[in-house]
Amino acid sequence: MTTFIEKELTELGFSHFGYSPLSKPLSFEFYQEWLDQGLHGDMKYLAEHAPIKHTPQVKWPRAQSALVFAIPYFPHPEQKPDFPVKNARISMYAKGYDYHYWFRERMNKLCAKLKEQFPDEEFLSFTDSSPILERDLAKRAGLGWVGKNTCIIHPKKGSLFFIGEIYTSLKVDHEVAPLPDFCGTCTRCIDICPTGALLEPKKMDARKCISYLTIESRALPPVELREKIGDWFFGCDLCQTVCPWNQKVFKGQLSVEQVQALNTDDEEILTSDLRYILISSGKKLEKDFFGTPLARAGSFGLKRNALIVIANRKLSVLREEVAELASHERLGELAQWTLEKLHT
Repeated sequence: MTTFIEKELTELGFSHFGYSPLSKPLSFEFYQEWLDQGLHGDMKYLAEHAPIKHTPQVKWPRAQSALVFAIPYFPHPEQKPDFPVKNARISMYAKGYDYHYWFRERMNKLCAKLKEQFPDEEFLSFTDSSPILERDLAKRAGLGWVGKNTCIIHPKKGSLFFIGEIYTSLKVDHEVAPLPDFCGTCTRCIDICPTGALLEPKKMDARKCISYLTIESRALPPVELREKIGDWFFGCDLCQTVCPWNQKVFKGQLSVEQVQALNTDDEEILTSDLRYILISSGKKLEKDFFGTPLARAGSFGLKRNALIVIANRKLSVLREEVAELASHERLGELAQWTLEKLHT
């Protein structure tokens, strides 16, 4: 099986893979404690799925092993030529088509080929939309170690890659030796986090994470965190781009700026991006962002994020568009806050 998969890796765009028996996750107690402390914010589904993550056979009775795959997202392998915004600061993984679709499709192709080789076995593909402790599996499969920024890091691949799994009824007896933790005494990821979301090595308070605040959250960020979000429109990469392992792999291509340095032309494009977000209807935004990760934020989230970026970059030229939202049922308070920041 391993030899067969290795022949398919390049064609499918996977950078590396491993395998692991589907036994109790090594990090489950840590995960349960994290949930008990409420550090997952409003992502209630994480707690609801905990029993399946503990024992996958509850949902997939025949599953005995996991094949775990990594595919790089920098540069993005599935770029969208007509991406709706040009200069809004977006996490690198989101600068293209939504990986939940194309990555899953590639793994489904591999599942079909594996089924031809092993017709009596089952093969099911997953991305992070399924109840799986992916990083735990990735570590056990030898794809990397869990860094202090909570991401899987590989010494030759960095951490800018998606993780996907194939659950199979094939039994894997051999366990891969996990990679050593090479973070050492480095704390750059913890130090750079604008909101202090990394409470300690490998422990994140999602309620403070810029990615959570601009993607998963369906609320307005607390006032004390708004300025700290800076000019991040969707997601945040700082705890990864500052990592020495990524700096080594990508050789100076990664930005660690708290706020992007833009020339006059670039700022005009950004202004145009944000104006478009504020004045467009929900239906138009839904249509334009369909098939991209940004669709997850919805119209409310995109307009919320635009208001925060406008305030933090002092884009006074958009004062009129911001004022139009001052009486909005859900965004009104944030629009008024933004107007106040534009006047200071």
